[in-house]
Amino acid sequence: MSSSSPFKMRLVHLDLKGAPPKVSYLLEIFPLFRALGADGLLIEYEDMFPYEGPLRLLRAEHAYSPSEIREILRLAALNELEVVPLVQTFGHMEFVLKHEALAHLREVALFPNTLNPHKAESLALVGAMIDQVMGLHPGARWLHIGCDEVYYLGEGETSRRWLQQEPNTKAELCLSHMEAVAGHVLAQHPTTTPLVWDDMLRDIPEDQLSASRVPQLVEPVLWDYGADLDVHGKALLVEKYQRSGFSQLWAASAFKGATGASQALTPIEHHLQNHMQWLQVAGGVPAGSLRGIVLTGWQRYDHFSVLCELLPVGIPSLAVCLQALLHGMDSLLLPGSREGRRHRAKHSVPPNATTLGLDSGLPARGFAENVKTRVEKLLGIPSLEMTDFASEGAGSFPGSDILALVTQVSLHLRDSVDALLERDRYVTGWFSPYHRRRKLIHPVVIQHIQPQALSLLTRWSALREELEAALQRVFYPDTVEEWLEENMQPSLRRLQTLLEDLGEAASPGGTQARPPAGSAEPGLAASLPSSSCPQPSTHSC
Repeated sequence: MSSSSPFKMRLVHLDLKGAPPKVSYLLEIFPLFRALGADGLLIEYEDMFPYEGPLRLLRAEHAYSPSEIREILRLAALNELEVVPLVQTFGHMEFVLKHEALAHLREVALFPNTLNPHKAESLALVGAMIDQVMGLHPGARWLHIGCDEVYYLGEGETSRRWLQQEPNTKAELCLSHMEAVAGHVLAQHPTTTPLVWDDMLRDIPEDQLSASRVPQLVEPVLWDYGADLDVHGKALLVEKYQRSGFSQLWAASAFKGATGASQALTPIEHHLQNHMQWLQVAGGVPAGSLRGIVLTGWQRYDHFSVLCELLPVGIPSLAVCLQALLHGMDSLLLPGSREGRRHRAKHSVPPNATTLGLDSGLPARGFAENVKTRVEKLLGIPSLEMTDFASEGAGSFPGSDILALVTQVSLHLRDSVDALLERDRYVTGWFSPYHRRRKLIHPVVIQHIQPQALSLLTRWSALREELEAALQRVFYPDTVEEWLEENMQPSLRRLQTLLEDLGEAASPGGTQARPPAGSAEPGLAASLPSSSCPQPSTHSC
């Protein structure tokens, strides 16, 4: 695959700690990953790995079997996607340390985030996890050992005592654990190089990094998912790491899962901007400084958080970002790119003007037309505008039906229910919370509210069934249940409760009459259109 990208490797991150896809879906989606420009996968198994023996308790209910792992690797190889497994070994250990049998290995007893680096049993635990994962990934050239966001490090009782001894520091504590874990990887799997997220290294002084063995053992992955990434600051960080002795570095961007813990739709413009910034970083450092880039696609912010954008929903963003990386700066309408110069000349755009157009669903004016057309063709979609995703049959890529239905839900479900319950004059004027608690309603108002509520509930319940069936084809039952309960059930329940309250108010036990004092009935009569009055009626129209 020809490429002008400064990133020779482009890995798509599969975050399996939430909404892990069925293997049957990976069979469909891997060829698209490859066609879009990916040449590898970073698979963060978490509790979806089929741990055995004493580690079996780490398995999720629907964890992949060993044969399914082998099938994933076969499918990846078939599509020329190199697999890099990821095992968390320091921070983000919730899926391990939440279990009572392993809670004694927490850095802080109350929190399951971070492993206690002082206990020999801690290293034995992560060593066993690594060995089991590597046992199913023979020949893997890299293993990512995590080590990001090691919250509360140094706050455990053992660490507090250790830090009181000179010259111990929190940085040294961090480096020593990384060194121990990486040392295990290289001792047991000498042809595999450990990768680590870089955030815990950023603030460590250069001389301290150089004095440790870590630069000789691992390759840092510099991550930043912001649309306003500090390009100059990242270039300086690259230089710092190189001076410290790290021979190879990686970058990490995000194509989804980085703009809100409960985000349902992927803001493509944010992620394209993020990748544009990373392209500028790569262009500002010596060629070859960054071995590759990981396009992260987070599915949860941590083990206990809600789901963010589902993988099929993020595919258009992934497509845009991969194509931007594949074609380098000439995929973007930037002042210095060939496509940018042609576009500016054709449309009389001033040389110093920006054409990213971040106000739209996709900055179409900032994305080279030939690349944009290729993305739309590969996905089978008419355009990259978010509102167009809601159209039935708006895409032909695997999971495009989920994208269309999720878009409809996210853009319209809550708003349509709010419009009835919070802005409809009959509901707010004659069936307020005060009226509902007292089962108080004028009979004619029922005829105005009930049909709308029934129509909405019927419409959205039918869509829910359609979406449930689509989700079941891609995901396991627990994911389907969680997504629907989080994103649809609250609004549907509001409609159901409204109809139940209407039924109770209309029943013989309800109070179908105006309050005894200060009746508002004349106002009701004046507000009702004559054509809306039910017949026969004792109410004067």
